[in-house]
Amino acid sequence: MSDDLSKRRLGRGLAALIGQMDQPLPVDAAPKEISADRMVPIEHVSRNPRNPRRQFDEAELQDLASSVSQHGIVQPVVVRPVGDRYEIIAGERRWRAAQLAGLHEIPVIVRDVDDRTALEIAIVENVQRADLNPLEEALGYDQLIAEYGYTQNDLGGIIGKSRSHVANSLRLLKLPEPVRDMLASGELSAGHARALVTTSNPVSLARTIVAKGMSVRDAERLAQNDIKAQSEPNQSKVEKKDSDTLALERTLSDSLGLDVRINHKGGPGQIRINYRTLDQLEEICRLLERR
Repeated sequence: MSDDLSKRRLGRGLAALIGQMDQPLPVDAAPKEISADRMVPIEHVSRNPRNPRRQFDEAELQDLASSVSQHGIVQPVVVRPVGDRYEIIAGERRWRAAQLAGLHEIPVIVRDVDDRTALEIAIVENVQRADLNPLEEALGYDQLIAEYGYTQNDLGGIIGKSRSHVANSLRLLKLPEPVRDMLASGELSAGHARALVTTSNPVSLARTIVAKGMSVRDAERLAQNDIKAQSEPNQSKVEKKDSDTLALERTLSDSLGLDVRINHKGGPGQIRINYRTLDQLEEICRLLERR
């Protein structure tokens, strides 16, 4: 796929990727033997191993399977041809429910797209329907960045979200595995988890938050107290930060999706922005140059 075509697709954004994928392909846009809208044996359809969605609620699947048994699949599963089979782009939940319902055939819409476009559509479709948990969403963004060189700004254009939303999602991947598991299961919200990213012991704090049923605001206060405790040994050497400075650090960190520290001692001050990748550095430079 050419860079120009990729940029045009990015420019179309969410509406194009989702709104148009339910339309049949023009006859000359697909191989002659492949119909744009057909019934296929369910055993000829397989899940996409790169699908960002990993968790499916069993009770909801059973409810959907009951509906499918009575009414069939109302909205076709979007697939792409892979050899003599089909791989799901969007609609894995319907496919799973159809298997539970014992269907032998399912309706499909065929889209002849490459790996990158298939992953984009899968992520956008799931984000739009709020089907991804925060960890799955972050992993999907990370996959597009790692494999296809997207910037956070590009991803914002694809999914119809702000760059800061993408950045804050990616910050969740810094958390240790036990906290990520709690995030994936729904025990923690994205707001809870973001508050723990820069703390000294996120696992212990996450367990406290879950055990006490803390709100996001309470979790932020708990995390801030932990960060303050980390700096206690150095308080004799540096000026103790007031609540306004700490609040500003938090606001800037959330806006940039990066760790920001502000130091001022009555004279010239410092703003320190910590980054891990060249992509993050490039984004910082872009924001500063814009101003």
